[in-house]
Amino acid sequence: MKTGKLSISSLSILFLIIFFTNCSESKSKTDTKSALKTESGTKPEGEEAEEESIAENIEYEPVDTALYNKKLKELANGDTTGKWPVKKQPYPLPGAILPYKRVITYYGNLYSKKMGALGEYAPKEMLRMLYAEVAKWEKIDPKTPVQPALHYIAVVAAGDPGKDGKYRNRMPDKQIDSVLTISRMKKGMIVFLDIQVALSTIREELPRLEKYLKMPNVHLGIDPEFSMKGGVLPGRKIGTYDASEINYVSDYLAKLVRTHNLPPKIFVIHRFTKKMVTNYQNIKLRPETQIVIHMDGWGEPELKRGTHRHFIYSEPVQFTGFKIFYKNDLKKAPNRLMTPEDLMKLKPQPSYIQYQ
Repeated sequence: MKTGKLSISSLSILFLIIFFTNCSESKSKTDTKSALKTESGTKPEGEEAEEESIAENIEYEPVDTALYNKKLKELANGDTTGKWPVKKQPYPLPGAILPYKRVITYYGNLYSKKMGALGEYAPKEMLRMLYAEVAKWEKIDPKTPVQPALHYIAVVAAGDPGKDGKYRNRMPDKQIDSVLTISRMKKGMIVFLDIQVALSTIREELPRLEKYLKMPNVHLGIDPEFSMKGGVLPGRKIGTYDASEINYVSDYLAKLVRTHNLPPKIFVIHRFTKKMVTNYQNIKLRPETQIVIHMDGWGEPELKRGTHRHFIYSEPVQFTGFKIFYKNDLKKAPNRLMTPEDLMKLKPQPSYIQYQ
């Protein structure tokens, strides 16, 4: 799993080197430009600020604690070890998405056709494909509503050091705005912004996205694979986050939620090796955040099940996620993608499914 993951990451990094060498931040591809318009026209200036002020006056749906407990038990899927559901976790604040809904999302970057479906396909085609996946999940688990989402890599690990030597490219705000605009093409979608810090730090990168994270429909992902320590370059070795760094992020999000009267933020942490997340037992759970440890490895179904069993199931935090790679998962026999039926057999069942 480790070797395969590094291979696709290296391809992504090489692509971005080529792209950023030939394109300035002021230029975007045709598909992105077309996404700047919705059926009702372009987004008026200042609308983000208006959304933020509206959010501070919203009253969110109260938490149904009985249903919450029932859904957690369902997600545990008959586990009898005592690991799942996670004990002594706080009930979330009003407006929580998990475990009442299952998030189905497309992942990628608008500058690259090699990093995922979000960016590989024009917006309308991409949304058509995403909602075809949504329909599959609605069919296999009709008692759990689906929450469609877009997961955008807003800070991308790079093969070039850049002006500050941090080996990461920050996506311009207009690109993030484009993803938000695409999300509005369908009612009720949410957006995740993902951070690959490379030789930077999460403390340096997170505040830059605060204006977006203050929006009620924007959530967060961080990728330990590209959180490099000791000056090792991204793509050369798999990175890591410690519980202390994860707690910094969840505390940051919690303060935003309390200050701006937001619903709880879903906080996704990618993982496919043991060392990607250290001291997991020290990760703090908060009413303001909902932590998803996301199985991010690629390969044949049995390999993916093993990764899930060793690094997701065995080190419980709160909720779990699972990634499907449209291309890389087909490279080895039996040359098939895992289906919703396959994922529903996992213990625990994932609350967050990401397609790349």
